[in-house]
Amino acid sequence: MEIPIKILIVEDEMIIAANISMQLNKLGYKISGIISRGEEILNSIKEDKPNIILLDIQLKGELDGIEAAKLVQMDYEIPIIFLTSNTDDTYFNRAKEIEPYAFISKPFKKLDLQHAIELAVNRMMTEDALLSKEGGNCDEPIILSDRIFVRCNDKMVKIIINEIYYIEADRNYCRIFSKDKEYLIVMTLKDIDEKLSNEHFLRIHRSYIVNLYHIDEVATSHVVISKKAVPLSKVLRSDLLKRLQTF
Repeated sequence: MEIPIKILIVEDEMIIAANISMQLNKLGYKISGIISRGEEILNSIKEDKPNIILLDIQLKGELDGIEAAKLVQMDYEIPIIFLTSNTDDTYFNRAKEIEPYAFISKPFKKLDLQHAIELAVNRMMTEDALLSKEGGNCDEPIILSDRIFVRCNDKMVKIIINEIYYIEADRNYCRIFSKDKEYLIVMTLKDIDEKLSNEHFLRIHRSYIVNLYHIDEVATSHVVISKKAVPLSKVLRSDLLKRLQTF
């Protein structure tokens, strides 16, 4: 039996939220929840575990949709589709930083909603298939104080932690970039962040952890490590600068 895709609706106009819910149910999707404030989003994700989030950009409350999306992406790799009635460039440029799977402009038709969800689902399936192919028979890595052992196709590969340049999130996987090689491991960025030593590593973006030893330059929106530009979140830039001063 095929498990239906679960969708969380974050919309402060209840009539619109109810209409979206009705249309998605007719299309065969399951609604994991309907909430009206960005402050509620993390609890809803924890309880209901949605596969996709439909998120209104202009939410009332302390967090608008863009800030709520940033919170989500710190801990989860869940596709986000933005709903918006605002075509202002400022909103759009802020929203682009989230890298949403789609934008839906209000007012929208049923077909607009259907196509956006289908594109998101297809992209999810494609990414999962590619990652499964690349990951082979890899198990979760073993992280020690000075090294990581990655099990892949019955082999244990040792990665010296000091030689890691940075780590990039790739859905439920991570890519480790070291001095000589790139590795794909079966672990979320959140999990690996919790297990790595805080002495050497810092999360500087929703999708990146860097080794502070290997930072060559700090720019406004990125750091440079071994001639590679790694994205730097505006929110986390001050944390990085403080750490570098005491490092």
